[in-house]
Amino acid sequence: MNIHPTAFISPDATLEEGVEVGPYSIVGPDVHIGKNTVIGPHVVIESRTDIGEGCRISPFASIGGAPQDLKYRGEETRVVIGSHNTIREYVTINRATISDIGVTIIGDHNLLMAYCHVAHNCKLGSHIVMANAANLAGHIHVEDFAIIGGLTGVHQFTRIGAHCIIGGASAVTKDIPPFVMASGNFAKLYGLNVIGLKRRGFTDETIGAIKEAYRIVFRSSLLLSAAIKKVEEVVEDLPEIRQFLDFIRKSERGICR
Repeated sequence: MNIHPTAFISPDATLEEGVEVGPYSIVGPDVHIGKNTVIGPHVVIESRTDIGEGCRISPFASIGGAPQDLKYRGEETRVVIGSHNTIREYVTINRATISDIGVTIIGDHNLLMAYCHVAHNCKLGSHIVMANAANLAGHIHVEDFAIIGGLTGVHQFTRIGAHCIIGGASAVTKDIPPFVMASGNFAKLYGLNVIGLKRRGFTDETIGAIKEAYRIVFRSSLLLSAAIKKVEEVVEDLPEIRQFLDFIRKSERGICR
């Protein structure tokens, strides 16, 4: 390990082989940091936080702070961060409250650019990009490969679907389905994220099926329940189509249209 002499490491913290901690950084009690993770200068990791291997955490990031929720009464909740994440300057990631999933979770291979905020009880998948100053309120779930544009705010309890892209400076108050493009204040849908899907290896056949499902659900005059039934009847039964429909069925806040 390479620990700068000005850094403070709690005796109750566990640092694995190859961890680096920069000048004036603080690693609090009940923190576990995986192999080869690099913590830059002036980083604060408060307590009850697990960080995986090979992460890069930039100066002035704050991880594991108490949730910004007036109902929080000091319960022992956690932040769990996976491996190979890049967390840039001034990012804030809060511990959870005891409600909902009871933990704040971030998966693997994510990029959180400068000034992003991940609030309590959020659950992020893997390969997600949050551009500068994108902010997630509490209890938000973001699925794999989603991209959230800079200066975007996402309302609490909202779900962000896999492989979608949200334009910068958007205000997201309803669920964003998988595979789509959304933008605006308040956010609206603007078709499929075709370029992103092609880059990730989706076949033309699969993209065509998703397009047809999107057209039926969002461009026809059918009620939502009738549109879902029609998609099941006329669109090829692919895993991506089932994923698309399941996401819509499970929406509690309503779907961005």
